[in-house]
Amino acid sequence: MTPDTSPPAVRFHNVSRHFGEIKAVDNVSLDLRDGEFFTMLGPSGSGKTTCLRMMAGFDRPTSGAIELFGQDVSNRPPYERDVNTVFQDYALFPHMTVGDNVGYGLMIKKVASPERHQRVGEMLELVQLPGFANRKPSQLSGGQRQRVALARALINHPRVLLLDEPLGALDLKLRQQMQIELKAIQQRVGITFVFVTHDQEEALTMSDRIAVFNRGRIEQVGSPAEVYERPASAFVAGFVGVSNLLSGPAAQAITGSAEMFAVRPEKIRLCPPNAVVPTDAYSADGHIREVIYLGQHTRYRVELNHGGELVVVEQNLETTSMDALAARNRLVRLIWNKAHNRIIAAHE
Repeated sequence: MTPDTSPPAVRFHNVSRHFGEIKAVDNVSLDLRDGEFFTMLGPSGSGKTTCLRMMAGFDRPTSGAIELFGQDVSNRPPYERDVNTVFQDYALFPHMTVGDNVGYGLMIKKVASPERHQRVGEMLELVQLPGFANRKPSQLSGGQRQRVALARALINHPRVLLLDEPLGALDLKLRQQMQIELKAIQQRVGITFVFVTHDQEEALTMSDRIAVFNRGRIEQVGSPAEVYERPASAFVAGFVGVSNLLSGPAAQAITGSAEMFAVRPEKIRLCPPNAVVPTDAYSADGHIREVIYLGQHTRYRVELNHGGELVVVEQNLETTSMDALAARNRLVRLIWNKAHNRIIAAHE
């Protein structure tokens, strides 16, 4: 197979953005592939939205270069970039119909009315809103308004679509539904989607790859499975999902090394105190200090005999809330496969 030599859809080369003394983005280098769903994940103030704004042209780097498909666009205005942006607040024109909102970009480009109406219809079909062209935004639900904003951004056929926390204003069930729909739309149109969120579930659900941001830098880039199963730092282990981190004497007692390690709560089994430990497993003895019943699963906080604590999550396949709560103060042995331990340097 001939290797792909085409330039990346987006390239950041040593990009920084400073606001006075604040380093919002600090020497970030990153390649986004053409046609992938790429998520920039991180807490507020981590630099992800600033990176998105620089891709869009709403902000410019203090240093470094940004390329779109091999062209340096660092100093180009937004209208000279083949990208479009979907915002969290939708930014629809309230006095216009859905059809006019979706077709607004074509109208600005003076596309003839028949073609404009045809393409608006195609976009509304794509986002599952056929027949909504004559409604006003005020007559739509939050999820429907989000779809209209998406259709408006896609109608000009951008090569890259930027999405700035677009699902943040939706309730949980609608947000989960839209995650699936958004990924399906991206696969149908086949262009690069760059998605900004602080919600790790969204990132794991939709992304081909994830960049985890922290304090203006990228801690790790990888597939959802790589980022979740093999976190590169203590920050990633703690921010993407829930992770146990142990170091010092508590870690020494379990692994023979004081180095920090991470293990996911769902990888650990709760066993009787005298349970036999397989040769390919680690173990730790302790007692259940706290039980949190969460319906589908129960979270146990186990205080270890050698110091520290580990959180264990078990699905409630047969356990009732009464069974789970009765486990408080019970002596247990925790056992997990050595392969599920991830050693993490303490300075990270």
